[in-house]
Amino acid sequence: MIFGNKKADIWLIAGLGNPGIEYEKTRHNAGFMAADRLAEKHGVSFNKHKFDSVYGEFKLNGKRVFLLKPQTYMNASGTAVSAVAKFYKIPTENIIIMFDDISLDVGKLRIRRSGTHGGHNGIKDIIELMGTDGIKRIKIGVGERTNRNYDLKDWVLGKIPDEQQSELEKALDNAAAAAEEIICRSIDSAMNKYNG
Repeated sequence: MIFGNKKADIWLIAGLGNPGIEYEKTRHNAGFMAADRLAEKHGVSFNKHKFDSVYGEFKLNGKRVFLLKPQTYMNASGTAVSAVAKFYKIPTENIIIMFDDISLDVGKLRIRRSGTHGGHNGIKDIIELMGTDGIKRIKIGVGERTNRNYDLKDWVLGKIPDEQQSELEKALDNAAAAAEEIICRSIDSAMNKYNG
């Protein structure tokens, strides 16, 4: 395939999570699950194993899009994201990060063009290693702890209950669609359509 060489023609979508079967379907792996939705939709295989990540690529609206799942564990996600961005010369404004957010109800999305890490260690590491907080992000609601005494680590590494699965499925589909909307149209369009 031949792609244009303009910066606007190359994008990176990274879904954050933890590798390993024991972390599958946990709240903290919402980013991985959203990346899997995009992979299914576009026939992407995560067949490249470099830069502490697994990734593949597809073409969307004439643009080359890399779809990435860091394999460093959540707190070191910036290692993979920064390495892929540097190697493929992907500009910061063309990077989209999808990750879990406990401050949002299950099923809700919040799309932002920039901002602080909000206590999320994955996005914190990315901001530190990229040297900017001007990174587009799609936050996927996984729900707040039912009790403030509930250990935060146990909460994010727990699974979303069966009765909330349909809301989660909808959010994952919407997160994938929002990433496409950002690339094909604009982040403003995605925010208008999918912020809940």
